[in-house]
Amino acid sequence: MGNGASYDASKSIYLDVSGKLQKIVFSRHCSSRDIQELLLQVTGSGKYATITLQDGSGALISIAPTMPINTPRNPYKVLVQESRQSHGDDEVLQTVLTQVAEQFDKAFKVTELKEEVTRRLTAIEKRMEKGLKAVEIEKCKQELSNIKYQILNAKTGSGKRDSTCSNAYSVDEKKIGIKRDVPKYPKYTLSQETIDYLKKPTFDIWHWESNEMLSLLEHMYHELGLVHEFNINPIVLKRWLLCVQENYRNNPFHNFRHCFCVTQMMYGMINLCEIDTKVSRFDIGVLMTAAVCHDLDHPGYNNTYQINARTELAVRYNDISPLENHHCAVAFQILSLPECNIFANLDPELFKKLRQGMIMLILATDMARHSEIVDSFKTKVENGFDFNNEDNLNSLKMVLIKCCDISNEVRPMEISEPWVDCLLQEYFMQSDQEKSEGLPVAPYMDRDKVTKPTAQIGFIKFVLIPMFEAVCKLFPQIEDVMVKPLREAQEHYEEMKLKEDEVKAEVSKNQKQKKKDQLSVKDK
Repeated sequence: MGNGASYDASKSIYLDVSGKLQKIVFSRHCSSRDIQELLLQVTGSGKYATITLQDGSGALISIAPTMPINTPRNPYKVLVQESRQSHGDDEVLQTVLTQVAEQFDKAFKVTELKEEVTRRLTAIEKRMEKGLKAVEIEKCKQELSNIKYQILNAKTGSGKRDSTCSNAYSVDEKKIGIKRDVPKYPKYTLSQETIDYLKKPTFDIWHWESNEMLSLLEHMYHELGLVHEFNINPIVLKRWLLCVQENYRNNPFHNFRHCFCVTQMMYGMINLCEIDTKVSRFDIGVLMTAAVCHDLDHPGYNNTYQINARTELAVRYNDISPLENHHCAVAFQILSLPECNIFANLDPELFKKLRQGMIMLILATDMARHSEIVDSFKTKVENGFDFNNEDNLNSLKMVLIKCCDISNEVRPMEISEPWVDCLLQEYFMQSDQEKSEGLPVAPYMDRDKVTKPTAQIGFIKFVLIPMFEAVCKLFPQIEDVMVKPLREAQEHYEEMKLKEDEVKAEVSKNQKQKKKDQLSVKDK
């Protein structure tokens, strides 16, 4: 989507279905699900069957509109795996599940555990009612968190905590590791069309499943020469990417797809601006890896909440960029695992330099430092930017990761606008929590005050456009590809606001007229 004329035509794919040659034709605008359903029809399979495609070498082909075109001489082999469960097995399955539940209850004493949890929660509630100091309340929150982990440990039989089960705004010592062995995600064959499209800011990040995003990230590291530069073991690269994915939470906005989105934009800017001709490949590796790790284990509640609620993160990092410091810590916890350390072959001094660079870039994504970083960069550009000056280069790298982190509006509207909905959903979750705890609520996060256009207009006008215009002075090639779409996005949301205002005015007018009519009836 959003890629112009190259995505207008239909595609023909040839298939080997049980030795019989078949042909399917589909639009490039269709989804992967549409193609899956078409394959189910061709093979005569049930709707619960799993379809996979293999090329002549046995490599799996991603079932997507961008899959490589083939010919009748080299059709893709279709593999079908039918679901074994039949309707008649439902009763047997239910019986087995009941028996398992009974055994589970006996083994882990679930009933007794529930009673203990209820008793302790009641005691905590009574203590809360008496009006505790902030520190005592924090202890209560910690106790609730501990109870939660006890339940988890009783179910898993483990004494360690799982990173996916941590509280949304309290972070304890976590188990950082991969839950899947490698390689569990298949080898995908990327078409030249996909490879070229991946380098563009218009890339549709909604089009790809999790395993496909992992493969695309892996491709970026190979294509940029980072695997060679850092002597990365390809299997360790896979493990690292898996572990990173599993340490992003399922937040509406700050999730693994956002990680991929930011990293793909960094990859796109490196190619568009030919940044690899201005900085070393080592610095390219720092930029890409910082982009991948920049929001690791984000809890979905921003720094303002962390500080106002006096969470563990805020206490740990003294109210100074608590989330960004935490993202850095988790990134290097993952890299401390031998099976996930993609920089294991790096000289200790170079690793120290890489660590310092990543920390600098991830901390730069704290929006509280936005003006400081952008103003410093503008000054350096106005005074004559020197690519051989380390301070100038650090300033550029910080601005680049900031651009990528908040770059959604650069993409076509059909790609960028869903991100606004995701962000507002996360904002509203936080503001609802803040209201329930009696904490200050930012107007731009309050569901009773903010709308989509009001959330975007000021942000685009005063934050995005000035920053990208500053970068444009160094790299004029982004004018049409990035700055112009931002101005168009601002116009789009301004028009949306005008329409909303007109609707509100009409509603207000009707209400006043209705009230006037009611008063007239009473007077009569």
